[in-house]
Amino acid sequence: MATILIVDDDSALREGLAETVADLGHHPLPAASGAEALARLRETPVAAVLLDLRMPGEFDGMATLARICALPGRPPVTVLTAFASPANTIEAMRLGAHDHLTKPVGRADLAAILDSMLSSARPDPGDTAPEGGLIGSSAGMRRVLKTIGLVADTDSTVLIQGETGTGKEEVARALHAYSARRGRPFVPINCAAIPPDLLESELFGHVRGAFTGAVGDRAGAFHQAEGGTLFLDEIGDMPPPMQAKILRVIQDRMVTPLGGRSARVDVRLVAATHRDLPALVEAGLFRADLYYRLNVVPLLLPPLRERLADIVPLAEHFLAPSGKRLSAGAAARLLAYGWPGNVRELRNVVARAAVLVRCGVIAPDAIDLPVERPASRIEEAGLPADWLDGDLPGAVARLERTMIALALREADGNRARAARRLGIQRQLLYAKIERYGLAAPGTDLSEETTVDVANPDAPDELGSG
Repeated sequence: MATILIVDDDSALREGLAETVADLGHHPLPAASGAEALARLRETPVAAVLLDLRMPGEFDGMATLARICALPGRPPVTVLTAFASPANTIEAMRLGAHDHLTKPVGRADLAAILDSMLSSARPDPGDTAPEGGLIGSSAGMRRVLKTIGLVADTDSTVLIQGETGTGKEEVARALHAYSARRGRPFVPINCAAIPPDLLESELFGHVRGAFTGAVGDRAGAFHQAEGGTLFLDEIGDMPPPMQAKILRVIQDRMVTPLGGRSARVDVRLVAATHRDLPALVEAGLFRADLYYRLNVVPLLLPPLRERLADIVPLAEHFLAPSGKRLSAGAAARLLAYGWPGNVRELRNVVARAAVLVRCGVIAPDAIDLPVERPASRIEEAGLPADWLDGDLPGAVARLERTMIALALREADGNRARAARRLGIQRQLLYAKIERYGLAAPGTDLSEETTVDVANPDAPDELGSG
């Protein structure tokens, strides 16, 4: 039995977590504030900590986390919050949190995180970092944010992969902004935008007289980024001769300007590409040894079509400077689109609407999207094209009903397993089952439940399985 410190100013949530922790075979130790938690840690050996992020008083969650992580032999801490943001996710991981979870936390997730905390330890964190510029709370984006928090303070080379327009440079800037190098330069270079005959000079620099037109010494990107971060965007388009020279720099940390002498550089390297580098290696178009040197910490940025939860928050972020807002219908229209151009396309669509709409609310017909568009995730799932029509509450309700129906079907109608899949309490699931009419009165949902996902408003077929 392990002692688990539970820190939350909400007594109901604190007691609920304590009950689940006890059911899992551990001893819960409640604390209603950061100050009380720190006092408890001085008095009682604790194996792990569940820490609420938003708390009143002298120590909020982040301040309490920093104090706990500064203790010698400190226990692992998982931060729990109902208000997850990119900034607090990255900062929590960077300060030394074991994980950062969004409330409500299901029993299975709680059991898994306790097992993970009790079997591992995190190194001591460094200093604090500034706010980041990333937007997103989807599962895929939160994986990215956690990875940023874990590797920001290291010098490991990071390879960011993702489709064009997914925000790879924003991730690279966040890696720099949350690192100990943030006071030094961040230098971005687009390897696809610079002609091959100029790329070497751009990266390594040159001295006066090194070639015709070199009328003076010029520092290259590696020297410009001294002490900071060099971001090599679209490295998959780098010419083969330059690949060999970059490999040598990564190995030796020595840069030779054209016509000059070699000098050591201290630079953190972050690379990005929209190309399939393993396929390019297989085709002989990209050096295998360079790929393995770059792929120390791989970071896959998901396309926007796989980040439905991020679309409206991103659109609202892009709209904020204009003072305008989306109508429910406009938000539904954004959610129904496939976004082949990813975040960049979304930014352009929203910016166009903000310029052309005079009033403060953007209507659905002001969202200018291609008529012949790629299939959205809604259509790929076999759902009607107008599934997200109408107001936002209605669309959210249909989404919620469909997710519950899917969870029940995948759990063979077992409500407890379905609740764990959805990450909600069973009592809440029971209420939603009744609300959405997913079971006829007197039906035993421990039997298999079959639901027409393509038509979530259709009556359910209940069978014995």
